[in-house]
Amino acid sequence: MGIQVIGSGNSTPIWLVDAFANEPFTGNPAAVCVMDQPRDRAWMQKVAAEMNVSETAFLYASADTAYDLRWFTPKAEVDLCGHATLAAAHVLWESGRLNPDTKARFDTRSGRLTAALGQDGIRMDFPAEPVSPITPSPELIEALGFIPRYTGQNRMDILVEADSEDTVRLIKPDFALLAALDCRGVIVTSRAKPNAAYDFASRAFYPSIGVDEDPVTGSAHCALGPYWAKRLHKDELRAYQASPRGGYLIVRPQADRVMLTGQAVTVLAGRLSV
Repeated sequence: MGIQVIGSGNSTPIWLVDAFANEPFTGNPAAVCVMDQPRDRAWMQKVAAEMNVSETAFLYASADTAYDLRWFTPKAEVDLCGHATLAAAHVLWESGRLNPDTKARFDTRSGRLTAALGQDGIRMDFPAEPVSPITPSPELIEALGFIPRYTGQNRMDILVEADSEDTVRLIKPDFALLAALDCRGVIVTSRAKPNAAYDFASRAFYPSIGVDEDPVTGSAHCALGPYWAKRLHKDELRAYQASPRGGYLIVRPQADRVMLTGQAVTVLAGRLSV
């Protein structure tokens, strides 16, 4: 039972990949399970709970050379996940399932997503998820412990701008209150400190789906990119997610899409025997 040595028996290959990372044990870990056929949702949810990382990606090759891709946290399936998509593309190239010069194409609950290898890393083409302004609720303010400079919401998350990067880094949210809000999660962001090597910082919290703090969240930058591009008047931005593990992204909004670029490192490869 569990994870076996690669090459043994009739089993399913699985990898653990640190995404948005250029060295092991940084960035955001994602499990990647490459299946030879679709599996039922209950099985995928159990595997995701067993892997116990913020997301596990499940994919299998479909007829048009794309891959069907789904993402699960330990508690729930999600509509969009950047770091596990980056990890999945990395595995397809590293395992020889795709040639390095071939674009990875994924069919997902958020439509067709693509990824390509470039000089700066893996560049993913994702949908933009801009936020619209809302009035912050008393529960949100209480959960965060400060009054936001701006609050917006898209179909998934609430985005909150803080007054400084220090506020972003020092926040200790009330996860029970955050979990009760009507959203997938809460993104807290600010401009970078003076002379920083990045343009803005953020942290992202998803207690309602079993992830109190996500180390580096690609899908959050589908909102952060359009938000900061407008405020900073930049076409391309460098982002830092200031979780304890930390991670960097290059973010380039383009009309109704956002290009997200990052690196990935494999830390474990094995096979599921179930």
